[in-house]
Amino acid sequence: MALTLYVDTARWRAHHKHVQEQFPGLVPVCKGNGYGFGHERLAEEATRLGSDVLAVGTTYEAARIKDWFGGDLLVLTPYRRGEEPVPLPDRVIRSVSSIDGVYGLVGARVVIEVMSSMKRHGISEQDLAQLHAAIENVRLEGFALHLPLDRTDGSDAVEEVIGWMDRLRAARLPLHTMFVSHLKSEDLVRLQQQFPQTRFRARIGTRLWLGDHDATEYRGAVLDVTRVAKGDRFGYRQQKAASDGFLVVVAGGTSHGVGLEAPKALHGVMPRAKGVARAGLATVNRNLSPFVWGGKQRWFAEPPHMQVSILFVPADAPEPKVGEELVAHLRHTTTQFDRLVDR
Repeated sequence: MALTLYVDTARWRAHHKHVQEQFPGLVPVCKGNGYGFGHERLAEEATRLGSDVLAVGTTYEAARIKDWFGGDLLVLTPYRRGEEPVPLPDRVIRSVSSIDGVYGLVGARVVIEVMSSMKRHGISEQDLAQLHAAIENVRLEGFALHLPLDRTDGSDAVEEVIGWMDRLRAARLPLHTMFVSHLKSEDLVRLQQQFPQTRFRARIGTRLWLGDHDATEYRGAVLDVTRVAKGDRFGYRQQKAASDGFLVVVAGGTSHGVGLEAPKALHGVMPRAKGVARAGLATVNRNLSPFVWGGKQRWFAEPPHMQVSILFVPADAPEPKVGEELVAHLRHTTTQFDRLVDR
């Protein structure tokens, strides 16, 4: 009995090809938990796409993935002096976001990240004059610009890239390749037309692997069902059942990421109101689970355990049977499945 990720493989791969056609020179991204699919699987899919470069999050990920992907590996986390050395092959390309970092990577293949409106990390415009001397002792693979997802000020992502292209050109720095993130396909076309001598390569993870929501589905198997009456005590904390119904033990607990949720940016009155309502219910131990039964998302009977969750299904709903599976609305990037089934 398991928490299973079902993949409509033909549909999933058709989406990959569609994204690849929209973004020539696409660099797939495989980081974290492999977007819910795992590093080995995404390395296999990147190979299937014919990718020459696969972007990973850290040097530790590069060390794990190097045996599964035969092309170049681009590490997205910038190099810092004093970091723990990790043995890596020459086909690994390091990102760097400071002049000091460039000097610390003598002989290495590097991509230099410039500071975008994200303001996360990157070389500043004031540092460009120092780059000429710094890049003499590295193998420069290109520059990179990581852009924000939302532009609430109405600014244009393409104009931000153009601004950096103009600064780099004015500084007489090589512009053969620019790695970009979070651009639309039409944005890439505009940039390629304006700078035909530069190859723009989009680094894409979420849109590539998770862009077709209907191609994947999590399901948790029912392990046990126990009928309870109103007032019956149950669980670790011996709470009382609020009404007649069923305690349903389903595969999927905290070790899978069930019940764990990353913070979300809320925009607008309604999402904020729902957030306040959820927080209020949580204070009286009412927490909605990701599992669906009888067409409704069901409540946790108590906080999820390590490998299972206990749900409360009211008596007026169909009784789940051991071995049946409940659809689970889970976030791929925070979920660890027991098994993956292609179908």
